[in-house]
This record gives sequence, structure tokens and C-alpha cells, in this order.
Amino acid sequence: MSIPKLVLASTSPFRRALLERLGLPFETASPSVNEAPAPGERAERLVVRLAEAKARAVAAAYPEALIIGSDQVAALDGAGSEQILGKPGTRERAVEQLTRVSGRTVVFHTGLSLLRAGTGHAETICEPFKVHFRTLTPAQIADYVDREQPFACAGSFKSEGLGIALFRRLEGEDPNALIGLPLIRLVDMLAAAGVEVLGTRD
Repeated sequence: MSIPKLVLASTSPFRRALLERLGLPFETASPSVNEAPAPGERAERLVVRLAEAKARAVAAAYPEALIIGSDQVAALDGAGSEQILGKPGTRERAVEQLTRVSGRTVVFHTGLSLLRAGTGHAETICEPFKVHFRTLTPAQIADYVDREQPFACAGSFKSEGLGIALFRRLEGEDPNALIGLPLIRLVDMLAAAGVEVLGTRD
């Protein structure tokens, strides 16, 4: 039985590097999806919707493939409302985000979807991961932002780099989810689709 083509519907170098760890051949494709949240849409629902939308956005080009879509947002809870923290884009916004999360807990919601393009069936989940931030001084925040420039990262940090110095504690089932692709859940999804990561090599 031949293994179906595997496609990652993302141009993120972080997600590509994570998927490479599984040792499976795959291609990447750039999905064209509007990532703006709908009015009142909560983080968990947003990432589930976008993860599947990204997978479906490239399905026409890969009609027989297994397509992986993923999306992530950070959410800061407070006063009964949820504040979604997106990618800062600029130094000023990164400093503002890290100032806001200093000493608090942020939940990173990562949506993961595996689409069987041939049938149109998608399995989609949300993997949460909690980050408990240290209380940070303005000098520490500025130093971190200037050294790592995490402008394209939700929450304004790179956990695989110097960002680890920002944290007091991490809490979740899959640390890969924090970087952007929950590999533990993905391995289960792939197995259900007939693709085993282990035990299939000659």
C-alpha cells in the first residue's frame, strides 16, 4: 500500500522544522486564508476554523493528499474576558504584549487539522498549552525583544530560543504545540489515516 502524499499547508519555518522530525516526506504549500477572527469568536474556535480552512485552501492542488493545516493564537484571560494576542509585527507591539503578560498566564491554542483531500473529510482539534510568565522588568523585556525580534510570533516570544528565560512554568501535554504543531496528536491522526511514523521502514 502506497503512502499518500503529505502536504503541510504552511510556509512557517517553525512548523516545517517540527514536521521534519517525524522523518516523513512532505511538501509545503502556502494557503491563502483570511485570519481575522469573526466578531465574538473565541480563541479555541478561531484556531480550529483556521487550521481546517488552511488545509482546504490548498486541497485543489493536491487532490489525493493528506493535508496538514495549523493555526495558533495566544489568549490572556482577565476580568471574565479573553484577550487574543496575535503576532506583534513591530518592536513596540512586542514590548507592549510582553508588558501585558508579565507575571500572568497565557494559554496558547493551537489548531490542528488533517484533511483527506480525496474524500473531503477533516479531523480537527485544538491543543492548549499554558505558559506562566515570570514578572519581567522593562529592561528585561526590551533586551529580549531586541535580541530575538519575535515580531512574527504569537505572544511575542520564541519558546525554542531565548524565550525560555521569560517563563516561570510551562503546562501542557505536548511542548511542540507551543512552537506551532502538536506532533503527538498529529502522529495519532496520521496513524488513523494509514500513515505510521514508526515500524514501516524496510
